[in-house]
Amino acid sequence: MDITTEKESNYNDLEKMTVKDILVNINKEDSSVTAAVAKVIPQIEALATVASLQMKKGGRMFYIGAGTSGRLGVLDASECPPTFGVPFDRIVGIIAGGEGAIRKAVEFAEDDMEQAWKDLKEFNINQNDIVVGLAASGTTPYVIGGLRTANNNQITTGCIVCNASSPVAKEAKYPVEVVVGPEFVSGSTRMKSGTAQKLVLNMLSTSVMIQLGKVKGNKMVDMQLTNKKLVARGVKMIMAETGAEEAIAADLLRDFGSVRKAIDNFKNYKTV
Repeated sequence: MDITTEKESNYNDLEKMTVKDILVNINKEDSSVTAAVAKVIPQIEALATVASLQMKKGGRMFYIGAGTSGRLGVLDASECPPTFGVPFDRIVGIIAGGEGAIRKAVEFAEDDMEQAWKDLKEFNINQNDIVVGLAASGTTPYVIGGLRTANNNQITTGCIVCNASSPVAKEAKYPVEVVVGPEFVSGSTRMKSGTAQKLVLNMLSTSVMIQLGKVKGNKMVDMQLTNKKLVARGVKMIMAETGAEEAIAADLLRDFGSVRKAIDNFKNYKTV
């Protein structure tokens, strides 16, 4: 296996660079990430399609990972409920070492081949669900073990990795392999690899939510109205969709509690 994520940086003597040179070179490396993602859109499409099918059956999508990869999974999962109005248990991010590992690394947590399945079992995982392993290197034992046991229990599996032909990808039924090459700081996969994983996670969860009907036109009609900014956005969305005056749109949103319900009830509301 060619572990490109661990290869020497294309740059040397970083400490001798000016701040501008550091920034320009990091940006130069980052600019290659979107092209790497574009190459694997067919893989992302396959994963997103099966994930949509599983969730339409009432299943859930689980992200499992360690370190930066695990944190990115937790981030994406946590953003779906406020953005798309889905329950917090429909997309779940699990990080090796537990919740504490989100902020502080837990030593050797990623090396336990059996722990991911134990973590998944706490959610009563079943065959309607899908497990997506996140591992920049593609070698994380926590993720390998979780995917392997999920497969043995006839649960659909996918992954997002940043090396070709990795052990994680070999376990996943629907692998996504975004090869971004060496990092600016050798081995620092929080950089290009992390960016690539974040981009793919955005694509995966957003496309799944659209397939589940959580977007109308291009609007987040099921978003949670958790602050004044989002309420104002909701009012504008209702105005744009229905042609209602701002005051009526605000009343609709207040009375029905969501942009979708406000739009659906607009015609009847006008006659009241």
